[in-house]
Amino acid sequence: MVRAMKVAIVDDEADMRQSISQWLALSGFDTETYASAEDALKVIGPEFQGVVVSDIKMPGMDGMAFLKRLMGQDSGLPVIMITGHGDVPMAVEAMRVGAFDFLEKPFNPDRMTELAKRATQARRMTLDNRALRKELSDGTTIMKKLIGSSPAMERLREDILDLGQADSHVLIDGETGTGKTLVAHALHAVGPRAAKKFVTISCAAWGEDQLAARLFGPAEDGQLPLIEEARGGTLCLEDIEALSHSLQARLLTVINDQGTPPETRIIAICNQHAPDTTLEAVLRPDLFYRLGAMTILLPPLRSRGEDILQLFTRMSEQFAEEYGCDAPQVTAQEAAQLLQAPWPGNVRQLVNIAERAVLQNRRGSGSIASLLMADNEASGPALTTEGKPLKDYVEAFERMLIDNTMRRHKGSIVAVMEELCLPRRTLNEKMAKYSLTRSDYV
Repeated sequence: MVRAMKVAIVDDEADMRQSISQWLALSGFDTETYASAEDALKVIGPEFQGVVVSDIKMPGMDGMAFLKRLMGQDSGLPVIMITGHGDVPMAVEAMRVGAFDFLEKPFNPDRMTELAKRATQARRMTLDNRALRKELSDGTTIMKKLIGSSPAMERLREDILDLGQADSHVLIDGETGTGKTLVAHALHAVGPRAAKKFVTISCAAWGEDQLAARLFGPAEDGQLPLIEEARGGTLCLEDIEALSHSLQARLLTVINDQGTPPETRIIAICNQHAPDTTLEAVLRPDLFYRLGAMTILLPPLRSRGEDILQLFTRMSEQFAEEYGCDAPQVTAQEAAQLLQAPWPGNVRQLVNIAERAVLQNRRGSGSIASLLMADNEASGPALTTEGKPLKDYVEAFERMLIDNTMRRHKGSIVAVMEELCLPRRTLNEKMAKYSLTRSDYV
């Protein structure tokens, strides 16, 4: 279930406002109406969570002036203009100014619904992209996305904070799905180049000639080559292992010409290489030593212990909120199965299973065990995972149970004590043991 977005309907004619509002409400939209552009502008700001439907001919501020005001404060806001018969030239002018589309009276209500759906999809994408850019430029926010309290994740966060402050190039390696791109963004966001550009490209997604033009120029579309576009900031090269030897040589020349500190910092990500080979064998030795002076190796999920349960809980809560339903309650047996799973797809696989578990829970059918079994069968021979003492499984489940209950009761100690049948002292001791703090839930 996609979150509902508002449709602001602006028209000086009450019957028209009501008619459009009723039709769109029946189509599942959350509508709000305004008798004038002036009234609407009191509510519609740059981050308005919806779209606008407006008549062109209105007393006071007309639709064109209204559109220009809206485009001036947020050019990414979809505005659907309603025109009278014979006003097509005005509608064309509205499109030039920035209108999303227009409808000519009398219009087909189904056409209105279709336009509203397209407009809300476009708006949702715009707002999501803005939120993502904001997160990726905020070191504090992005570090919170690196969920986990295992020693491996503690070391990873420390490495990011240390290497983020340096100017040297960085090489990121690790199994697929471990979050290497997120780490690259974090390295940029916590360092002195955070206010500069972060430019990324996949070396595996382009042919050699296209990639050469895109990286070093001249670009066919007249754009700056990425080496220049990222000047002063960070250039992230994903799938560095796909770079041909000739392009590796050109990249090495650029790196050598930059001097110290480099004008453009390069973060190289390796996404695929055979288990029995090293990155040193995949890249030219001279390029490897220039890029690999600082290296981050991301831990596979199967080695991160109770992080698995923390991640599954957070992801299932997020999907439950998105789909408007309850998150599945993980039993002790399911917790053990999650901890024992080999996770060949790592965090990416866990996110997929969490979403499917939420959808199953909404239907009232299925189990986490069946999802894990289907995933492992689909991925072929599984990677092995070491067994753990029973005590480790018990403690991981206990921590997850207290964490989930604290979240559900928003940090109410009394409510958690009652639900888990624990005395105050015991609960305090266990929260201290698992580094759980009440203030994190309030």
